[in-house]
Parts: sequence; C-alpha cells; structure tokens
Amino acid sequence: MQEGAMQAWIESSQFSGGNAAYIEELFELYLDDPSAVPSEWRKLFDSLPTDGAAMDVKHSQIRDQFREAAKNKLKQSGSGSLNSELAEKQVRVLQLINAYRFRGHQHANLDPLGLWKQENVPDLNPEFHGLTKDDMSTEFNVGSLVIGKETAKLKDIHQALDSIYCGSIGAEYMHIVDTEEKRWIQQRLESQLGQPKFSEEDRQKILKELVAADGLEKYLGTKFPGAKRFSLEGGDALVPLVKSLIRRAGSQGAKEVVIGMAHRGRLNLLINVLGKHPQQLFDEFAGKNTTDKAGDVKYHMGFSSDFETDGGNVHLALAFNPSHLEIVNPVVMGSVRARMDRRGCKDGSQALPITIHGDSAIAGQGVVQETFNLSKTRAYQVGGSIRIVVNNQVGFTTSKREDARSTQYCTDIAKMVQAPIFHVNADDPEAVLFVAQLAVDYRNTFKRDVVIDLVCYRRHGHNEADEPNATQPLMYQKIKKHPVPREIYAKRLIDAGVVSEDAVQQLVSDYRDALDKGDCVVDEWRPMKNHSVDWSPFVDKDWDVEYDSSITLAELKDLGDKVSHVPSGFKLNSRVNKVYEERVKMANGDRKLDWGMAEILAYASLVKHGYRVRMTGQDCGRGTFFHRHAVLHNQKDASTFMPLTAIDDKQAPIEIYDSVLSEEAVLAFEYGYATAEPNTLVLWEAQFGDFANGAQVVIDQFLSSGEQKWGRLCGLTMLLPHGYEGQGPEHSSARLERFLQMSADHNWSVCVPTTPAQVFNMIRRQQLRPVRRPLIVMTPKSLLRHPDAVSSLEELAEGKFHNVIGEIDKINPKKVKRVVFCSGKVYFDLLAARREAEKEDVAIIRIEQLYPFPHEEMAEILKDYQHVKDFVWCQEEPQNQGAWYCSQHHFWAAIPDGAKLTYAGRAASSSPAVGYASVHKEQQQKLVNEALSI
Repeated sequence: MQEGAMQAWIESSQFSGGNAAYIEELFELYLDDPSAVPSEWRKLFDSLPTDGAAMDVKHSQIRDQFREAAKNKLKQSGSGSLNSELAEKQVRVLQLINAYRFRGHQHANLDPLGLWKQENVPDLNPEFHGLTKDDMSTEFNVGSLVIGKETAKLKDIHQALDSIYCGSIGAEYMHIVDTEEKRWIQQRLESQLGQPKFSEEDRQKILKELVAADGLEKYLGTKFPGAKRFSLEGGDALVPLVKSLIRRAGSQGAKEVVIGMAHRGRLNLLINVLGKHPQQLFDEFAGKNTTDKAGDVKYHMGFSSDFETDGGNVHLALAFNPSHLEIVNPVVMGSVRARMDRRGCKDGSQALPITIHGDSAIAGQGVVQETFNLSKTRAYQVGGSIRIVVNNQVGFTTSKREDARSTQYCTDIAKMVQAPIFHVNADDPEAVLFVAQLAVDYRNTFKRDVVIDLVCYRRHGHNEADEPNATQPLMYQKIKKHPVPREIYAKRLIDAGVVSEDAVQQLVSDYRDALDKGDCVVDEWRPMKNHSVDWSPFVDKDWDVEYDSSITLAELKDLGDKVSHVPSGFKLNSRVNKVYEERVKMANGDRKLDWGMAEILAYASLVKHGYRVRMTGQDCGRGTFFHRHAVLHNQKDASTFMPLTAIDDKQAPIEIYDSVLSEEAVLAFEYGYATAEPNTLVLWEAQFGDFANGAQVVIDQFLSSGEQKWGRLCGLTMLLPHGYEGQGPEHSSARLERFLQMSADHNWSVCVPTTPAQVFNMIRRQQLRPVRRPLIVMTPKSLLRHPDAVSSLEELAEGKFHNVIGEIDKINPKKVKRVVFCSGKVYFDLLAARREAEKEDVAIIRIEQLYPFPHEEMAEILKDYQHVKDFVWCQEEPQNQGAWYCSQHHFWAAIPDGAKLTYAGRAASSSPAVGYASVHKEQQQKLVNEALSI
C-alpha cells in the first residue's frame, strides 16, 4: 500500500488520534499472529509486501511510515492524549487475547488429581499488559475473538478467555504457521466459550460408555484377581473418546478406521469399542484357548469388526502389535495407505488412522518422530492421523518430568509437523468429546495430524500385580481417595436433572448382567461384511503350491522395448543414457541382460498383468549402486519419467518412491501396507544391507513371527545389498545370520540370487505364487555389473527360480573329489580361481535359497557326487556370521553318509569386516584358495 493511501486509511479509522506506539505495537502483534488484530487492521497489514526482500521493510521503512502518519495526524488533531491512551489500552487488550491463545493452556485445569505444578504465566494477567481494575468496565474491540459480539467490557473479555483457554481444555495451536488453520481452530474453540453443549441423549450415552469402561475393569478385577490386564482405570474417558471419533469419521464418509495402541486399556477397547465377545476374553484369562501356532498374550492381540454410524457401517481394525510401545504407529499408517490405494482414495477421507500412545512413550521413542516426519511425504501421507495420548503422568515407575522428558509436555514432539495439540482433563468427558469432534473435523478439513492429550491417571501400578505406592506414594494416596470418572460424571448429570440415581445404578447392573451373558456389549457392533480384499487364496498355502509363471520370449522383448523407451526431448544424464542404450540392445537380444534390466522387466511383467507394485527405499528410484534407473530425471527441467508407467493402457499402478532417511518407521509402514494388501508386490530396499539394523524391531517382532503369533500374512520383500568388496565393516554385511537364526515354521524365504534370470524369476515368484510370506533377499553390489553375472532372454523366459544351481562347467562328475557349497558373490571368485588353476576335481554348487532349505533340489544335484567324501562350505562372512552356524545342519543332511564337511571362510570376528582394502583382498584370496584346495 502506498504511503498516501495508508495515511488516508489511518485518518478515516476509529483510532485517528492514535500515536506511533499504538500502530507499531498493533503491527508487531500482527506479525506474531495475523488473526489477533481486528479485520480492518489485518487487511491493511496483509496488503504490505510479503516477499523475502520485504522482511527488512517491516522493521524499518514500514515502521517509519507508521510513525510519520501518526505524527502528522497528531499535529492535525491537537494533543490527542485521550484517544492515544484509549488506543494504547486497545492494543493491550488485543495482546491479552493473544497471550491466552498462546499460553492459556499453561493455566488450564487439566490434571484430575491436581498434582501438576504449572508455572505462573504473567502474560495471562491483565496487569502485565498495563490494564488495571479501572479498565474492567471499559468497552473494547474484541478483535478476532469469537464471542458473538465486536465489543465487550474488559471483565467479560477476560472471563471469556479464562473459560475458553483455561478450563478443561488446553489448546496449543499458535505454533501453526497457516493463518487459515489457526482461525479455524479459534472459531471452533472460542464460539463455545469453553462450555460445549451436548443433548441429554448424548450425555446419557457418555455416561453409559463410562459405566462400561469402569464396569469391565471391576468385573475382570473381581473374576481374575492379580491377573495382568493393564487396566484403563483412571483413563476411562478413552472409551467414549474413541467411539466419538469413529462416529464422527463415519458420518463424514469414512469407511475404515485402523487403530494402533500398546497394552494400556487395550482389553477395554476390544470389548467396549470393537465388540469382542466378553466370553472370548474370559476364556483367554482362564487359559482355555488352544492353538498350534505360537500365539501371543491377550493384550497384544488385534481384532476386526464393523461399527454402525450415521454415515453407514465403518470397518474397524485394531492392529496386532508387540510390547515395543510406539512401533505399531507406522504399521497403522501403512495399513491405512493400502486401504486408501485399494479404494482409490487420495485424501484419506475414507480411511482414518487412530494411534494411542503413552505419555512416556510418545516422548521417549524415536519412531514417533520418524512417523510424524512421514505424514506429509508423497510415499507415506494418509491424509492426517489422530494421535491420542493416554497421559497417566507416570511411565512404569517414572513420574518426575525431568526424568521422563526434556519438554514441558509429552506431546511437544508433534509440533515438528505443526499438529494442533488439545490437552483435555479426562474427568470432564464432555470436554473430551468436544475435542474428539474437533480433531476429526480438523483432520478432515486440513489433512494433517492432530493430537489429543488425554490427561488422566493410572489407578493401579504398571500392571495389577505391581505396587505403585513404592515409587509414587503421594500420587497414589491421592488416587485412592479420588472418585472414578463414572461417579464424577454421574453426579454431574444427577445434579443437572439429566438422570436419576436409580437410573445410574440400573446402568451399572445392566452392564454387569451383559458381561455375565458373555455376548457383545457394543450397541453399534455389526457383523462384518465381505471386504474388498480377499485373503482366502493365500491361507494355509505351502511353498510348493503350483502356480503359472510362464512368459514368452515375444512378451519379454515387447516389455524390453517399452521399459527402454525414453520420450522424445527427454534429456538423460550421459551415464544414464548409456545404461538405456545398452537396455535397447538387451531387449533386441543383441546383448545379455544385466541385473538392472532383469529386475525392471520383472516389475513390468507384473504390472502388465494387473499386479500392483510399490517400492520404497532411500535411493530406490535410481538404485544406490546406479543400476536400476526406474525413475528418470530430465536434465533440462528436472521433470521425471517412469517407463514402467507406460507399459500398457490397462496396466496396474506402480509406485517407486525415494523414502525419507528412516529405516524403522519406513519398514514398519511397508509391513503395515503388505498386511493389508495381498495383491500388491511391496518392496523395501535398504541403502546398504546393514541399514536394516535400524529396523531390527520390525524384523524381529513383525516380519519373522507375525504369522505365528497373530496369523497375519505378509508378502513384503526386503532387498538388502550384501557382499564383501573391501568397503569396511559398515557396508559389507546385511547380517544374513540374523535372518537365518530366526528362520523356522516356514516363516519366510531367504534368497541370495546370483544372476539376472534368478532375480527376475524370484521377484515374479514372490507375487505369482499364492503364498504371502516375507522374502528376504541378499542383493549384490559388484555383481550388478559383473561380466559373468548376466543372463539371456531365454533364461528369463524359463520362468523358474532355481533354489540350487549345480556345476555349470563341463567337469566330469566322476573325477570330482571335492564339492564346494557356497552362496552369493563368492561363487564368481571361486569360479574364476578354479578356471585359472584349471582344477577339474572340484565342483561348485550355489545355494540360491538358504531358507526354506531346498533339500529335494539339492539331493537331485548331488546324485552325481555320492562318491565324494570331501564337502566344503565357503563363505565371505566371518565364521560366526553368514550361513555357517545357522545352516550347517542342512548341509550335513544333504551330503552322503560318511562324508565330511569343513568350513572355508574368514575367522570368527566381532566386526562384520575389516576396514582395510588390502587386508580384505588378502583374506578373500586365502578363503577362495582354501575352499578349492589350491
């Protein structure tokens, strides 16, 4: 705005006598929060320059313009002292309003026990802003404060602010940079004046749900005294909170809700929200369940049901998860993303993730930060999530804030993604429900995360056998005397004439009778209907099930042409251009295929026939080792192109995303995706194989045993670069031994393919075979361009992955005196050394699938070597690592009776590899010579 226009506006305003200090302070207030100033001032300030160069202007030229305009006006109107004083007071009022929006939560009544020692916030005192008792009856403009009128007496403004921001809800949202979002929240919060209104019917429903939450815990405590149940007592409002979220989401079009939580309160949600029959739970407590699977404790188990809402039935899924606290959160997000993709939902409106956290866990577990960081990325966004913290104010036995975290609130981590945080007193269930509705509406409006901090307490210890008074004596003395939430709310409704004491007692009695019957106690529960995904083709299938993997040479050549095609005018990097020129030759049959081409052809063949493909990893678009180049980058304008998206008009979608720099949350996300979607080939590639160490909990607790513990099928593929090329201890080993150590019950397959044809058919097998179990692949590095690690189109068209590959040179089996077993890259070192030494009495057999061990295929190959007594296992890894310790019983079972089996490889080591290339080379030569007896 030009200076003349600005001065004309100031002269025409109701504050025409205002001085420079008033205008400057108003502008500074605007800079903190545009919504804090009246609309006419906001319009003026909005019109000022906002580009980067203007940032200096606001503190120099703009300020000088304001001063000059004010000075000129004062000359025209005399002293203007009265108007000047009123104008200054007006700014002070607006500053007070802004202070409440920023810091009112620090004086809110959040702790049911009254133990929180909140620091005094001077900004919330009118006197801090120069406002006295004499000003309390003065009318001021309320600015953007939403209280139904433009002006009000200061005492009424102050009372309204206290009610809105310092009652049972403490709202943190001023850290959000988007003004529209802040104004939206202000409108919703302030219009209620801190007193949300609910109908008598709604209030009676709240009471009934609190009766259920309390009743189940008391029933279990009486029927199974001392048994661990991780009760919800103290946080009973979680039940009406979650049910309200589901109802609200369903009324706005949600079709599925996925819930993830640790054990606190889980049994209560299973019975009182998801509708699990109480009798099933009682049988579990009584130990009546039998299964041939490993199973899991009852407070780790998941459940599925349908829940009736005004918008139709919503499918609920409570995710299975171990006691690794927050690890289930990215799993839930992945499951929701799969459901969105299946429904063609881009904004998350049809699927809602709800995650329930502990106060110590959300602040202490790093996967929380990783998951928040996923929330707005292309590969992992789900349209926002709702995060509930069951804030017991104690983590196991730690209740001192300075021991549990370094922040005021346990929820401060959520500010990294500008999520609004609503702290709410769990003893005020109406405030809880208001926040629930607000959270769903915010999430659906802005597609962002939102956090509800349910401040409550834990009536018992960490579990029911624990003694909490030993470590929290004052807290538990208070808890012992504190009435349960159901009693507090019942008294509130009785006093308001909404219900009678007899009606309350009848609710308690009716709920207990329902538990005695053992039937479902959730009014909204509905029988599950068929869902859009069918897992039945994959249930109870073993590895040897037959499937069609055939593919013709003609189809392969056609696919080769398409994956090698680059649009006209799309300028490739010179090195990438060379890769694509070679791929054209490979497609024509003029050159053998390398690893990258074979892999790309595998994905192309799947999407052409309707199988969706999803791949993520830190460098997976290009490939860490410059081999894949599935995503091309135009050197002119940085646009991208994926040849795999242009295979066929009717092809299935394929998504390849370079992931955030995370292993734990990303792998857990992909696990969640794969457990919800059997018809998509889901792959995660580690940048280096040992990077998977950062996601070990996902591998240990979900991938390796999810089927045995929970019956959860999952076809996730992990690509882990592995091989000893002298790159030191950090980038040599994908820790093959860890996967083999956990191999049992046919839980997954562990493969070490050595040729392009093998990787082509392995990838296709993983999706075409009607088995959905994880595939762990030790992928190569140097073999990606090794001259001998190539395959013909005919070898790809064979359509079979060979679990074992026998001798390829023309060696007379009868002359063989030693057979060397090996796996992976070392095979090519052995082959080269044997050829150079012209040894014809040593045969080399590659084991391409180490688990499940291919005994039948091995027996067939060893038919020609039954006379051999000398067998060797050769590996690059140290003796205490790799396959030797975990798989030698398979090798012993394979060799002829009376034969011996010896080891050739590096000596045992605490480190995966040496750090010096010269030492590596010496070790490698030694182990190869030893294996071949050179």
